Amino acid sequence: MSRVESFPMVAMREAEDWVGRTEERWGCLTPELAGMLNAAVSHPVSLRRDVRRGCLMPRLWHWAAFPEFVPLSQLAEDGHPKLGDFLPPLAFKRRMWAAGKLSFSGSLRIGERLRRTSTIKSVTPKSGGTGDMVFVTVTHQVEGETGSFVEEEQDIVYLHIPETFTPPKRVPELESPDFDETVPITEARLFRFSAATYNAHRIHYDLSYAREVEKYPALVTHGPMQAIMLMEAAKRHAGEPPRRFRFRGVHPMFHTHDLRLQGRLAPGGKAMELGTATPAGYLGMQAKAEWD
Repeated sequence: MSRVESFPMVAMREAEDWVGRTEERWGCLTPELAGMLNAAVSHPVSLRRDVRRGCLMPRLWHWAAFPEFVPLSQLAEDGHPKLGDFLPPLAFKRRMWAAGKLSFSGSLRIGERLRRTSTIKSVTPKSGGTGDMVFVTVTHQVEGETGSFVEEEQDIVYLHIPETFTPPKRVPELESPDFDETVPITEARLFRFSAATYNAHRIHYDLSYAREVEKYPALVTHGPMQAIMLMEAAKRHAGEPPRRFRFRGVHPMFHTHDLRLQGRLAPGGKAMELGTATPAGYLGMQAKAEWD
C-alpha cells in the first residue's frame, strides 16, 4: 500500500479541494504590540529596539500583526482556532508550524497598515517514524503602505497525538560556530510570547495539558520565537538584516532548559547557517540567512 493510500481518500480529496483557497486580511504591528514582542524576545545580548510608531519593523515581527480574534467558542481543545475556516479540517489532533521560508523587499514599519494575502498552495500526505501526517503549505504576501513587502511560504504539519512522547532523532549542534549565545527560557517568557502573538495553543502555557493530552514532557518553546531570535542574531553579527531566511524545526524545545543561539558565517559572508541548540548539544531548529 502506498503512503497516500494509507489515508482516508475521501478526506484527502476533500482537503485537496482547499488548494488555491485565498484569504485577505488587514493588520498592523502597533507600538504597543511591538513593545510586548520586544519584551518577550529580549535577552542579555539582544539588540535594543526602538518600537515607536514609524520605526523600522524587525524582520519576522509581522507575525504579531494579524491576530485571530475568534470567539472562545470557536477555539478547539488545543487553543487553536477550529479548522474549516481557511485551513482544511483534517482528523488530526496536533497541528504545528513545521518550517518556513521568507524573502524581504524593503522594510516595513511599526504602526503602518499592512495587507496580507494568503493562499493554500498544497496539501501533501506523508508517513514517517511518527506515523501518518499531512503537510499544508500556505503562501503569504504582506504589503506595507510604501511598497515594501514580505513573501512567505509556511509549512503546517497535522499529526496524531502519540500515546507517549517519542523524541525524533537528534541533530547535532553546529560545529565550530562563530557565536554561541544562551537565552534564558522561563514560563514567563513563553507566556509573554503567546500573549504578544495572541497564540492560545495550550502546549506553551498549560503544563498539565502539554503533559497529559499532547504527551510532551514540559511546556514547548515556540518555534516562531526561536526563528525571531535567530533572525536577530544573524542581523547583529552580520551588521544588516538578511534578504532571505528559511527555518525548520527538527526537535521540540522545552521550558526546562535554556536556549542556545548558534551561527556560522559562510565563506564570502553572504550566508549564515543558524540553529537553536540545547545544553545537551542537539538542535531544535535549523535556519539559514542569506544576504545576496
